[in-house]
Amino acid sequence: MVKEFEDKNEWALILGGSSGLGLATAKKLAKHGMNICIVHRNSRSQLPDIEKEFNEITQEGVDFISYNTDAFHSEKRAALIEDLAEELEGGTIKTLVHSVAKGNLKPMISESTPTLQTDDFQLTIQAMGISLYDWTNAIFEARLFSGDARVVSFTSEGNTKAWKNYAAVSAAKVTLEAITRNIALEYAPFGIRANCIQAGVTDTASLRMIPGSDEIKKLSLLRNPFNRLTLPEDVANVVYLLSKDEAAWINGTIITVDGGEHIS
Repeated sequence: MVKEFEDKNEWALILGGSSGLGLATAKKLAKHGMNICIVHRNSRSQLPDIEKEFNEITQEGVDFISYNTDAFHSEKRAALIEDLAEELEGGTIKTLVHSVAKGNLKPMISESTPTLQTDDFQLTIQAMGISLYDWTNAIFEARLFSGDARVVSFTSEGNTKAWKNYAAVSAAKVTLEAITRNIALEYAPFGIRANCIQAGVTDTASLRMIPGSDEIKKLSLLRNPFNRLTLPEDVANVVYLLSKDEAAWINGTIITVDGGEHIS
């Protein structure tokens, strides 16, 4: 198999790459020859299983770095980027993937559980929306992006539809999309393209945290023309396509990757 990125000193930096869409993306890009850096936040007890997944990436013959740290902490982000600049040894970041999930899934009204407060919105929007800009700008200021770079983030159908308990995340996804559009506009003169992928319902740890996720999955199976859920690998395939030279004219858009689920 031809590895498109094999002869280039280019990297993918994946925020939230130890599971789900981020991990599938790391494996896909590594298979095609791109060096991988993963930023993740996991407990010590989770690390043995995660290291097994990371070993699959290194077996592709690419360079690999991982940082188990808080991607949302400004000082830790700055230290990480400084260290990464040394590790890359003149290499550049071709693809930045924002695949982080940190937020509140509380109802607005409840007699039995805590309800959504303003600071819940603020935390969720900062982590799942504004942090895309924080990372993009920090990497740009460190001059680590390649001359033809891609910024990819993950949104959901909750950007336009109301789901109970999803208000804060929905607001964060809309923020993420707005920031993506302006990155696409304002960073374009520097060779940076930015797009969101709207994945269909995918059975990940993040989905299972949403109250009523089993019902969401059942409904999605009924709606989907192919009668199956979206897989992390389906989404990873599109990140790979967006990273190719031929995708350079795709910029500032939301790409739906759900097998047609949204049309039904």
